[in-house]
Amino acid sequence: MNFTRWSARLPGTQRRTAARGTEGSVPAARGEYEQQPEPLPDDVPTLEDFSVREMIGRLPGLVALAHGPEHRIAYVNDAYAAAFGPRPAGATVAEACPEAEDLGLLPLMDQVLRSGKPRTVKSRKTQDGGSYTVTCLPVDSPRFEGGGVLVHAADVTDHAEAAERLRASERRHRETAVTLQRSLLPQELEQPDDLRIAATYQPGGTDAAVGGDWYDVITLGAGRTALVIGDVMGRGVRAAAVMGQLRTAVRAYARLDLPPHEVLQLLDGLAAEIDASQIATCVYAVHDPNEGKLVYASAGHLPILVRDEDGSVRRAEDPTGPPLGTGGWLHTSGAIALPPGSTAVLYTDGLVERRREDIDEGVAALERALSGALGTPQVVCDRLLRSLGVTAEHDDDVAVLVVQHPSRKGADAELFHNAALELLGGVEAAPRARAFASGVLASWRFPVELRDLGVLATSELVANSLKHGTPPMRLRLRRTDRRLIIEVTDGDDHLPRRRRAETEDEAGRGISIIATIASSWGSRRTPGGGKAVWCEFALPDRP
Repeated sequence: MNFTRWSARLPGTQRRTAARGTEGSVPAARGEYEQQPEPLPDDVPTLEDFSVREMIGRLPGLVALAHGPEHRIAYVNDAYAAAFGPRPAGATVAEACPEAEDLGLLPLMDQVLRSGKPRTVKSRKTQDGGSYTVTCLPVDSPRFEGGGVLVHAADVTDHAEAAERLRASERRHRETAVTLQRSLLPQELEQPDDLRIAATYQPGGTDAAVGGDWYDVITLGAGRTALVIGDVMGRGVRAAAVMGQLRTAVRAYARLDLPPHEVLQLLDGLAAEIDASQIATCVYAVHDPNEGKLVYASAGHLPILVRDEDGSVRRAEDPTGPPLGTGGWLHTSGAIALPPGSTAVLYTDGLVERRREDIDEGVAALERALSGALGTPQVVCDRLLRSLGVTAEHDDDVAVLVVQHPSRKGADAELFHNAALELLGGVEAAPRARAFASGVLASWRFPVELRDLGVLATSELVANSLKHGTPPMRLRLRRTDRRLIIEVTDGDDHLPRRRRAETEDEAGRGISIIATIASSWGSRRTPGGGKAVWCEFALPDRP
């Protein structure tokens, strides 16, 4: 078969032909001003002097030639025959070449024959496991009625297997990071008496490396709850590991019952020590049911959103400091009201940040979604993810923490009560406090044994405050559906500690008695100066 017309199209062929020159030809216009190439000597061979069939036959690449609309086989080279077996001339590709279906060649050859333009498919796999990149080229020949197609296939099995090993390694690395990330997040959220809480974490899609988003809920005692959400910049196992260290540190600092800005101040120094190159954002908020608000501090994090019962949405504004790990900044605390019937949302930037879009637009979209999001906290989480278009293929990981302060009515409301007494000091303060506690606990219909323990704890807390504290002093009793809380505040900021009292000591046993009879106890400094000392009693399960 004559390949002369096809071979004349190969790169370099036309250059060699032009170099020989053609008598009587008219040079291009620009050729008049350019130096013409020197004609080649007659003894220098050109491509036409070689057998194209012999050249193609020795190529390591797989070559097949088909002609006509039915793609009848005209030729296959030795490499093709070695890979797939000999192919009879005149048979159609559809009948004689089962590999064509694996490689998707028939539609490709039809396109090339119709358009006259080359087409390529990359790394197609055959049934025997080999991978090939195939290029189909149009071929013109007087002997080919309807034209022909030259098929060239390069064996890329080694490259494909290497790429698959790399993808498998990346999948294992990502699975390790996701497993580490999830193991470092709370396996079960603490559920405070006064709040209803749900959270969700969704890692980015397979093309996105796992980040360092985290959240936490920490019960502080006396009905107070700490809410935390944060985001470690960066991706992969390292970001997840730093996140785990920060989350552990937050829980430790929370046990000190410090104001939010002091917790962030401690966390800022620790973040710089863990890894100065890793920067993290964080919001730490504390809910006190007696105050009906969230007191929070933010280190470069997005604002808390609060939806009121009427559907209006408020945004927690300043103060916001720089991210953790930057140092040199004194964080401050702010507050946002969280009345009964309201819902607060804490979230990471993966929920609202989009490419080519200002992040404020994303926060505004979240506000609109939150205004219409009703239902349980978990339902609200799911609705916010759907409304913001977060899918399994999202390009960033997302953490969302939804906190509801339910509006209780009827029988449910009867399980939540508060009572307070101002202590004016003097010898009559302790008897008044005991009488007040006894009357309140009796009105709340507690069993006699629990009522006696509550009066004893009240007596010890008040006596401790009268002896070591300063005015103003206040006794507060609170009951929920699960516990009785007794708290005494005064103006002195020295926190009591439990110590071993010797036999001859006349004092120093009050805190030990409280620690013995109560389910838990603790103390903290109050924001305006002074301290609060509290204890809790678990209530028996309701029938």
